[in-house]
Amino acid sequence: MVNRTPVVRVAIFGPDDARPGEKHGCGLWPAGVAACLSAADATPVPLAESGDRDWDEVLEGVHGVVLAGSDADARRQAVEGEALCAWCRKHKLPLLGVDNGLLILNATHGGTTFLDLPRDQPEALQHRCPPERGLRHAINVLPGTKLAALYGEGEVVVNSEHRRAVQRVARGFRVGGQALDGIIEAIEFEGEWFALGVQWQPASATASGLDIQLFRGLVQACVQRFSRTLACSAA
Repeated sequence: MVNRTPVVRVAIFGPDDARPGEKHGCGLWPAGVAACLSAADATPVPLAESGDRDWDEVLEGVHGVVLAGSDADARRQAVEGEALCAWCRKHKLPLLGVDNGLLILNATHGGTTFLDLPRDQPEALQHRCPPERGLRHAINVLPGTKLAALYGEGEVVVNSEHRRAVQRVARGFRVGGQALDGIIEAIEFEGEWFALGVQWQPASATASGLDIQLFRGLVQACVQRFSRTLACSAA
């Protein structure tokens, strides 16, 4: 029997900010989204910056998307990123939102954002501490979530540095993880579509070895979607 599982191709929208020579936090492969996708047995497909896009054309032959970003390029990414999120939901294309990608995913579906966390939530923990790179704090992974299936439920430590954060979770989504001060650090779609957003940087040099699970989970969701599509075509 011919193995019809595809070579999983995952598009990267947004910057891959790995510095030359950096290793991922576990030290087993280079840092960066593309390197982590390769380590998770996917082929990364970086998307060049552009204006208006025909997503049907751009994502032809792509099995999933990583929507990456940071506070610095939030405005530039917002319009095009929201169009991408809407397209992925319509076609149930698996999507992983990282840092600002989480906020774009949430905003696309009607959620809201704290624009200045120290001002809007002064009792919150220190989620941003320049010039220190790799600020880490604990989050609680909620039971019964997609995130718990990847990380295990309970307390884990992540490299979360951000000035903005989810204020109200979009309809159809739920909280996957929260900092110990209640700040939302991960959201996920509640239905069949694999859409997961995290506030931390799972591909960076300050990530933990556990963070590769996000990329493995995305790749697994891509394979499952391909299998369902193949089964429907054969029916």
